[in-house]
Amino acid sequence: MTMDFTDRVTRVEPSATLAISALSKELTADGIDVIDLSVGEPDFPTPENISQAAKDAMDAGHTGYASAKGVPELQEAVAEKLQADGLEHGPENVIVTPGAKQALYEIVHSLVQEGDEVVLLDPAWVSYEAMVKMAGGSLSRVDLSPYDFQLEPGLDDLAEAVSDETELLIVNSPSNPTGAVYTDAALEGVRDLAVEHDVTVISDEIYKEITYGVEPTSQGTFEGMADRTITVNGFSKAYSMTGWRLGYFAGPEDLIEQAGKLHSHSVSSAVNFVQHAGIEALENTDDAVEEMVEAFEQRRDLVVDLLAEEGVDVAVPEGAFYMMLPVDDDDQAWCEGALEDAHVAAVPGSAFGTPGYARISYAASEERLREGIERLAEEGYL
Repeated sequence: MTMDFTDRVTRVEPSATLAISALSKELTADGIDVIDLSVGEPDFPTPENISQAAKDAMDAGHTGYASAKGVPELQEAVAEKLQADGLEHGPENVIVTPGAKQALYEIVHSLVQEGDEVVLLDPAWVSYEAMVKMAGGSLSRVDLSPYDFQLEPGLDDLAEAVSDETELLIVNSPSNPTGAVYTDAALEGVRDLAVEHDVTVISDEIYKEITYGVEPTSQGTFEGMADRTITVNGFSKAYSMTGWRLGYFAGPEDLIEQAGKLHSHSVSSAVNFVQHAGIEALENTDDAVEEMVEAFEQRRDLVVDLLAEEGVDVAVPEGAFYMMLPVDDDDQAWCEGALEDAHVAAVPGSAFGTPGYARISYAASEERLREGIERLAEEGYL
Protein backbone atom coordinates (compact mmCIF):
# COMPACT_ATOMS: atom_id res chain seq x y z
CA MET A 1 0.00 0.00 0.00
CA THR A 2 1.23 3.49 -0.86
CA MET A 3 0.15 6.19 1.54
CA ASP A 4 -0.57 9.71 0.36
CA PHE A 5 0.84 12.21 2.83
CA THR A 6 -0.46 15.70 3.34
CA ASP A 7 1.27 18.77 2.00
CA ARG A 8 1.55 20.14 5.53
CA VAL A 9 3.85 17.26 6.47
CA THR A 10 5.87 16.86 3.28
CA ARG A 11 6.65 20.57 3.00
CA VAL A 12 8.84 20.48 6.13
CA GLU A 13 12.13 18.80 7.00
CA PRO A 14 13.03 16.99 10.22
CA SER A 15 14.59 19.11 12.97
CA ALA A 16 18.27 19.68 12.10
CA THR A 17 19.26 20.03 15.75
CA LEU A 18 17.67 16.73 16.71
CA ALA A 19 19.13 15.07 13.60
CA ILE A 20 22.68 16.09 14.52
CA SER A 21 22.09 15.01 18.10
CA ALA A 22 20.81 11.62 16.90
CA LEU A 23 23.90 11.10 14.70
CA SER A 24 26.10 12.04 17.63
CA LYS A 25 24.36 9.46 19.81
CA GLU A 26 24.82 6.81 17.10
CA LEU A 27 28.57 7.45 17.00
CA THR A 28 28.70 7.33 20.79
CA ALA A 29 26.86 4.01 20.74
CA ASP A 30 29.59 2.73 18.40
CA GLY A 31 32.19 3.54 21.04
CA ILE A 32 33.38 6.88 19.64
CA ASP A 33 33.98 9.67 22.14
CA VAL A 34 31.85 12.49 20.71
CA ILE A 35 31.79 15.93 22.30
CA ASP A 36 28.23 17.00 21.63
CA LEU A 37 27.99 20.77 21.36
CA SER A 38 24.80 20.56 19.31
CA VAL A 39 22.16 19.97 21.90
CA GLY A 40 20.06 22.70 23.50
CA GLU A 41 19.90 21.08 26.89
CA PRO A 42 21.43 22.09 30.22
CA ASP A 43 23.86 19.50 31.51
CA PHE A 44 22.78 20.06 35.12
CA PRO A 45 20.39 17.71 36.89
CA THR A 46 16.94 19.02 37.68
CA PRO A 47 17.15 20.71 41.12
CA GLU A 48 16.27 18.22 43.83
CA ASN A 49 13.43 20.26 45.32
CA ILE A 50 11.64 20.14 41.95
CA SER A 51 12.02 16.37 41.67
CA GLN A 52 10.84 15.94 45.24
CA ALA A 53 7.78 18.07 44.54
CA ALA A 54 6.88 15.74 41.66
CA LYS A 55 7.30 12.68 43.89
CA ASP A 56 5.17 14.27 46.59
CA ALA A 57 2.52 15.13 44.03
CA MET A 58 2.40 11.52 42.80
CA ASP A 59 2.17 10.27 46.36
CA ALA A 60 -0.68 12.71 46.93
CA GLY A 61 -2.58 11.19 44.02
CA HIS A 62 -2.02 13.88 41.37
CA THR A 63 -1.75 11.25 38.63
CA GLY A 64 -5.06 11.70 36.82
CA TYR A 65 -6.18 14.19 34.23
CA ALA A 66 -5.44 17.81 35.04
CA SER A 67 -7.60 20.75 34.06
CA ALA A 68 -7.08 21.30 30.35
CA LYS A 69 -5.56 24.77 30.61
CA GLY A 70 -3.48 23.91 33.65
CA VAL A 71 -3.58 23.16 37.34
CA PRO A 72 -5.10 26.34 38.83
CA GLU A 73 -2.24 26.74 41.30
CA LEU A 74 0.29 26.67 38.45
CA GLN A 75 -1.74 29.09 36.36
CA GLU A 76 -1.70 31.43 39.35
CA ALA A 77 2.05 31.00 39.88
CA VAL A 78 2.71 31.69 36.19
CA ALA A 79 0.50 34.79 36.29
CA GLU A 80 2.40 36.08 39.33
CA LYS A 81 5.70 35.50 37.53
CA LEU A 82 4.48 37.35 34.44
CA GLN A 83 3.14 40.20 36.54
CA ALA A 84 6.56 40.50 38.20
CA ASP A 85 7.97 40.85 34.67
CA GLY A 86 5.56 43.75 34.06
CA LEU A 87 2.91 41.88 32.08
CA GLU A 88 -0.78 42.32 32.81
CA HIS A 89 -1.96 38.71 32.77
CA GLY A 90 -4.17 36.87 35.22
CA PRO A 91 -4.47 33.08 35.54
CA GLU A 92 -7.34 33.12 33.04
CA ASN A 93 -4.89 34.35 30.38
CA VAL A 94 -2.58 31.34 30.78
CA ILE A 95 -2.52 27.91 29.12
CA VAL A 96 -0.03 25.36 30.48
CA THR A 97 1.38 23.07 27.79
CA PRO A 98 3.62 20.00 27.46
CA GLY A 99 6.68 22.13 26.67
CA ALA A 100 7.07 25.60 25.18
CA LYS A 101 7.31 24.02 21.71
CA GLN A 102 3.71 22.84 22.04
CA ALA A 103 2.74 26.35 23.13
CA LEU A 104 4.25 27.81 19.97
CA TYR A 105 2.60 25.16 17.82
CA GLU A 106 -0.83 25.94 19.26
CA ILE A 107 -0.38 29.69 18.80
CA VAL A 108 0.82 29.42 15.21
CA HIS A 109 -1.97 27.06 14.23
CA SER A 110 -4.54 29.28 15.90
CA LEU A 111 -3.43 32.42 14.04
CA VAL A 112 -1.85 31.46 10.71
CA GLN A 113 -3.96 30.46 7.73
CA GLU A 114 -3.01 29.40 4.22
CA GLY A 115 -0.95 32.16 2.63
CA ASP A 116 -0.58 34.32 5.75
CA GLU A 117 2.80 36.04 6.08
CA VAL A 118 4.99 35.44 9.13
CA VAL A 119 8.21 37.40 9.72
CA LEU A 120 11.22 35.69 11.29
CA LEU A 121 14.44 37.25 12.57
CA ASP A 122 17.37 35.18 11.31
CA PRO A 123 19.09 33.25 12.68
CA ALA A 124 15.81 31.78 13.92
CA TRP A 125 15.12 28.61 15.88
CA VAL A 126 14.55 25.78 13.42
CA SER A 127 10.99 24.85 14.39
CA TYR A 128 9.48 28.29 13.74
CA GLU A 129 9.79 27.74 10.00
CA ALA A 130 8.37 24.22 10.19
CA MET A 131 5.37 25.29 12.27
CA VAL A 132 4.54 28.13 9.90
CA LYS A 133 4.84 25.89 6.85
CA MET A 134 2.63 23.24 8.41
CA ALA A 135 0.01 25.92 9.03
CA GLY A 136 0.25 26.96 5.37
CA GLY A 137 1.89 30.31 6.05
CA SER A 138 4.57 32.05 4.02
CA LEU A 139 7.83 33.34 5.47
CA SER A 140 9.56 36.69 5.23
CA ARG A 141 13.00 36.60 6.83
CA VAL A 142 15.22 39.37 8.16
CA ASP A 143 18.96 38.59 8.32
CA LEU A 144 20.59 39.97 11.48
CA SER A 145 24.01 38.41 10.88
CA PRO A 146 25.46 41.68 9.46
CA TYR A 147 24.68 43.31 12.81
CA ASP A 148 26.30 40.75 15.14
CA PHE A 149 22.81 39.27 15.46
CA GLN A 150 21.40 42.34 17.22
CA LEU A 151 18.00 43.68 16.21
CA GLU A 152 18.38 47.40 16.93
CA PRO A 153 20.77 48.12 14.00
CA GLY A 154 18.56 45.93 11.79
CA LEU A 155 15.30 47.76 12.42
CA ASP A 156 15.32 49.34 8.97
CA ASP A 157 15.56 45.88 7.44
CA LEU A 158 12.69 44.72 9.65
CA ALA A 159 10.62 47.72 8.57
CA GLU A 160 11.06 46.64 4.94
CA ALA A 161 9.82 43.15 5.76
CA VAL A 162 6.77 44.06 7.87
CA SER A 163 3.69 45.34 6.06
CA ASP A 164 -0.09 45.42 6.31
CA GLU A 165 0.02 41.89 4.88
CA THR A 166 2.02 40.57 7.85
CA GLU A 167 -0.03 38.40 10.19
CA LEU A 168 2.61 37.46 12.75
CA LEU A 169 6.11 38.44 13.86
CA ILE A 170 8.14 36.10 16.07
CA VAL A 171 10.67 37.64 18.46
CA ASN A 172 13.00 35.40 20.48
CA SER A 173 15.11 37.24 23.06
CA PRO A 174 17.41 35.92 24.45
CA SER A 175 17.87 34.19 21.13
CA ASN A 176 18.39 30.62 20.12
CA PRO A 177 20.79 30.21 18.30
CA THR A 178 22.75 33.43 18.88
CA GLY A 179 22.37 34.25 22.56
CA ALA A 180 21.58 37.86 21.58
CA VAL A 181 19.42 39.90 23.95
CA TYR A 182 17.54 42.62 22.12
CA THR A 183 17.68 46.15 23.52
CA ASP A 184 14.65 48.10 24.68
CA ALA A 185 15.13 50.38 21.68
CA ALA A 186 14.89 47.34 19.40
CA LEU A 187 11.72 46.12 21.08
CA GLU A 188 10.24 49.62 20.88
CA GLY A 189 10.93 49.44 17.16
CA VAL A 190 9.04 46.15 17.02
CA ARG A 191 6.18 47.83 18.90
CA ASP A 192 6.05 50.72 16.44
CA LEU A 193 5.86 48.39 13.45
CA ALA A 194 3.34 46.06 15.11
CA VAL A 195 1.01 48.94 15.95
CA GLU A 196 1.40 50.62 12.58
CA HIS A 197 0.64 47.47 10.61
CA ASP A 198 -1.69 45.76 13.13
CA VAL A 199 0.60 42.75 13.60
CA THR A 200 0.46 40.14 16.35
CA VAL A 201 3.81 39.37 18.02
CA ILE A 202 4.94 36.14 19.63
CA SER A 203 7.53 36.89 22.30
CA ASP A 204 9.43 33.64 22.88
CA GLU A 205 11.08 34.15 26.27
CA ILE A 206 12.20 30.59 27.03
CA TYR A 207 15.74 31.81 27.86
CA LYS A 208 14.66 34.94 29.75
CA GLU A 209 16.10 33.69 33.05
CA ILE A 210 19.51 32.89 31.50
CA THR A 211 21.30 36.20 30.89
CA TYR A 212 24.68 37.70 31.70
CA GLY A 213 24.75 41.25 32.98
CA VAL A 214 21.63 42.38 31.12
CA GLU A 215 17.96 42.37 32.03
CA PRO A 216 15.75 41.42 29.10
CA THR A 217 12.44 43.24 28.77
CA SER A 218 9.24 41.41 27.87
CA GLN A 219 7.80 42.63 24.57
CA GLY A 220 4.29 42.80 25.98
CA THR A 221 5.23 45.46 28.53
CA PHE A 222 5.58 48.21 25.93
CA GLU A 223 2.72 50.63 25.42
CA GLY A 224 0.29 49.35 22.83
CA MET A 225 1.53 45.75 22.99
CA ALA A 226 -0.52 44.20 25.81
CA ASP A 227 -3.34 43.06 23.54
CA ARG A 228 -1.20 42.07 20.55
CA THR A 229 1.64 40.13 22.27
CA ILE A 230 1.60 36.44 23.15
CA THR A 231 4.28 35.52 25.67
CA VAL A 232 5.79 32.04 25.63
CA ASN A 233 8.02 30.55 28.30
CA GLY A 234 8.66 27.24 30.02
CA PHE A 235 10.73 25.24 32.44
CA SER A 236 13.12 23.25 30.24
CA LYS A 237 16.05 25.65 30.05
CA ALA A 238 16.18 27.74 33.23
CA TYR A 239 15.21 24.87 35.53
CA SER A 240 16.97 22.07 33.62
CA MET A 241 13.67 20.26 33.04
CA THR A 242 13.90 19.40 29.32
CA GLY A 243 12.46 15.90 29.73
CA TRP A 244 9.61 17.04 31.94
CA ARG A 245 7.87 18.77 29.01
CA LEU A 246 6.33 21.77 30.69
CA GLY A 247 5.72 25.21 29.21
CA TYR A 248 3.05 27.86 28.93
CA PHE A 249 1.78 30.83 26.99
CA ALA A 250 -0.19 33.88 27.96
CA GLY A 251 -2.18 36.29 25.86
CA PRO A 252 -5.52 37.98 25.28
CA GLU A 253 -8.65 36.10 26.34
CA ASP A 254 -9.90 35.57 22.79
CA LEU A 255 -6.64 33.81 21.85
CA ILE A 256 -6.82 31.66 24.98
CA GLU A 257 -10.36 30.65 24.05
CA GLN A 258 -9.49 29.68 20.48
CA ALA A 259 -6.09 28.09 21.17
CA GLY A 260 -7.70 26.23 24.05
CA LYS A 261 -9.75 24.27 21.50
CA LEU A 262 -6.61 23.04 19.75
CA HIS A 263 -5.01 22.32 23.11
CA SER A 264 -7.92 20.27 24.45
CA HIS A 265 -8.35 18.26 21.25
CA SER A 266 -4.64 17.41 20.93
CA VAL A 267 -2.69 17.04 24.17
CA SER A 268 -5.64 17.36 26.62
CA SER A 269 -3.33 18.77 29.30
CA ALA A 270 0.21 18.82 30.60
CA VAL A 271 1.05 16.01 33.03
CA ASN A 272 -0.62 16.59 36.38
CA PHE A 273 2.23 15.87 38.80
CA VAL A 274 4.73 17.63 36.52
CA GLN A 275 2.66 20.78 36.86
CA HIS A 276 3.01 20.57 40.63
CA ALA A 277 6.76 20.36 40.14
CA GLY A 278 6.46 23.51 38.02
CA ILE A 279 4.89 25.37 40.94
CA GLU A 280 7.90 24.45 43.07
CA ALA A 281 10.25 25.58 40.30
CA LEU A 282 8.68 29.03 40.09
CA GLU A 283 8.37 29.58 43.83
CA ASN A 284 11.46 28.04 45.43
CA THR A 285 14.29 27.57 42.93
CA ASP A 286 15.84 30.99 42.34
CA ASP A 287 19.13 30.10 44.04
CA ALA A 288 19.66 26.98 41.93
CA VAL A 289 18.87 28.91 38.74
CA GLU A 290 21.37 31.61 39.72
CA GLU A 291 24.09 28.98 40.27
CA MET A 292 23.47 27.45 36.83
CA VAL A 293 23.50 30.85 35.14
CA GLU A 294 26.82 31.73 36.80
CA ALA A 295 28.29 28.46 35.49
CA PHE A 296 27.00 29.17 31.97
CA GLU A 297 28.56 32.62 32.05
CA GLN A 298 31.95 31.19 33.06
CA ARG A 299 31.71 28.66 30.25
CA ARG A 300 30.76 31.34 27.74
CA ASP A 301 33.80 33.39 28.71
CA LEU A 302 36.02 30.31 28.47
CA VAL A 303 34.83 29.44 24.95
CA VAL A 304 35.16 33.04 23.74
CA ASP A 305 38.73 33.14 25.06
CA LEU A 306 39.65 29.75 23.58
CA LEU A 307 38.31 30.76 20.18
CA ALA A 308 40.16 34.08 20.35
CA GLU A 309 43.41 32.16 20.93
CA GLU A 310 42.69 30.38 17.65
CA GLY A 311 42.08 33.70 15.89
CA VAL A 312 38.30 33.28 15.77
CA ASP A 313 36.11 36.22 16.81
CA VAL A 314 32.48 35.63 17.71
CA ALA A 315 29.55 37.81 18.69
CA VAL A 316 29.57 37.40 22.48
CA PRO A 317 26.20 36.07 23.69
CA GLU A 318 24.37 37.95 26.43
CA GLY A 319 21.96 35.12 27.18
CA ALA A 320 20.99 31.49 26.58
CA PHE A 321 23.91 29.04 26.17
CA TYR A 322 24.72 29.17 22.48
CA MET A 323 27.00 31.07 20.17
CA MET A 324 27.37 31.27 16.41
CA LEU A 325 30.76 30.21 15.10
CA PRO A 326 31.76 31.58 11.69
CA VAL A 327 32.75 28.67 9.42
CA ASP A 328 33.05 27.88 5.72
CA ASP A 329 30.26 28.89 3.36
CA ASP A 330 29.21 25.24 3.25
CA ASP A 331 28.29 25.00 6.93
CA GLN A 332 26.58 21.64 6.45
CA ALA A 333 29.81 20.10 5.16
CA TRP A 334 31.75 21.80 7.96
CA CYS A 335 29.50 20.27 10.62
CA GLU A 336 29.58 16.83 9.03
CA GLY A 337 33.37 16.99 8.78
CA ALA A 338 33.76 18.25 12.33
CA LEU A 339 31.68 15.35 13.57
CA GLU A 340 33.50 12.77 11.44
CA ASP A 341 37.07 14.04 11.88
CA ALA A 342 37.12 15.83 15.24
CA HIS A 343 34.17 13.99 16.75
CA VAL A 344 32.61 17.32 17.76
CA ALA A 345 28.93 17.88 17.06
CA ALA A 346 27.57 21.31 16.07
CA VAL A 347 24.49 22.47 14.15
CA PRO A 348 24.74 24.06 10.68
CA GLY A 349 23.78 27.72 10.65
CA SER A 350 21.74 27.15 7.50
CA ALA A 351 19.26 25.23 9.68
CA PHE A 352 18.54 28.57 11.34
CA GLY A 353 18.42 30.52 8.08
CA THR A 354 22.02 31.76 8.34
CA PRO A 355 24.57 29.88 6.21
CA GLY A 356 28.26 30.26 6.95
CA TYR A 357 27.94 29.62 10.68
CA ALA A 358 27.65 26.72 13.06
CA ARG A 359 25.81 26.87 16.36
CA ILE A 360 27.67 25.49 19.32
CA SER A 361 26.22 25.02 22.77
CA TYR A 362 28.33 25.62 25.87
CA ALA A 363 25.97 23.59 28.06
CA ALA A 364 28.84 21.21 28.75
CA SER A 365 31.61 20.95 31.33
CA GLU A 366 34.62 23.24 31.02
CA GLU A 367 36.81 20.18 30.47
CA ARG A 368 34.72 19.01 27.52
CA LEU A 369 34.52 22.52 26.08
CA ARG A 370 38.31 22.84 26.19
CA GLU A 371 38.74 19.48 24.54
CA GLY A 372 36.13 20.25 21.90
CA ILE A 373 37.80 23.50 20.81
CA GLU A 374 41.18 21.77 20.87
CA ARG A 375 39.94 18.97 18.62
CA LEU A 376 38.43 21.43 16.14
CA ALA A 377 41.68 23.34 16.00
CA GLU A 378 43.83 20.23 15.60
CA GLU A 379 41.68 18.96 12.73
CA GLY A 380 41.77 22.30 10.93
CA TYR A 381 38.20 23.40 11.58
CA LEU A 382 39.16 26.68 13.22
